[in-house]
Amino acid sequence: MSVKSAITIKGTKEGLIFLLDDQCDFVSLLDELHAKLDKHEQQLNGPMVHVFVKLGSRVLEEEDKEKIRSAIRRQGNFLVQSIESDPEVAEQKEEPLGLQTITGIIRSGQVVSHDGHLLLIGDVNPGGTILSTGDIFIMGALRGMAHAGCEGNENSIIAASLMTPTQLRIAEVISRPPEEWASADPLMEYAFLRNGAMEIDKLTHLHQHRKEAILFKGV
Repeated sequence: MSVKSAITIKGTKEGLIFLLDDQCDFVSLLDELHAKLDKHEQQLNGPMVHVFVKLGSRVLEEEDKEKIRSAIRRQGNFLVQSIESDPEVAEQKEEPLGLQTITGIIRSGQVVSHDGHLLLIGDVNPGGTILSTGDIFIMGALRGMAHAGCEGNENSIIAASLMTPTQLRIAEVISRPPEEWASADPLMEYAFLRNGAMEIDKLTHLHQHRKEAILFKGV
């Protein structure tokens, strides 16, 4: 069974276009780029060739772009003219949900909802409700109800400086009884789903949680 190449090279009257797959990881992409160029060492003494690199939806920092330039420069007669992403696709992929920041107190009977990630600088009082299709971050006390991933996103989280909610929901999963969430620890905590059940952890562990989720998804 053949493996799809992450790099496609097309010739034009202006030079060569390198089409780089935007789904594979960057390290594998560089490895294949080196391997593909090493197969064409006989062209080192040929005329100068202009190279145009297309990244698709991938967005790279200048440091990574320089790694691509360096790999192509080894070919000797290859001159990189441009390294470009598709601006429309890249913009959509960079942040599909967006982040809204609001300040204030959500009082009893009030409902605040947002399509995307939501940051509240303030408190949610008992009887107040905050809803989001993405993550919810509360820089304050959560004493009311919060529902993250309300359109079914089970990867969403709910974080708060003080986690004493009347109810938490992520996607369709409802939290355990409120008294189980009481915490005397002032450090910010977050709720998340693991194997269909809601759990709580320190927000400082969120990076590792996200990393494990990506690795698990790739298995």
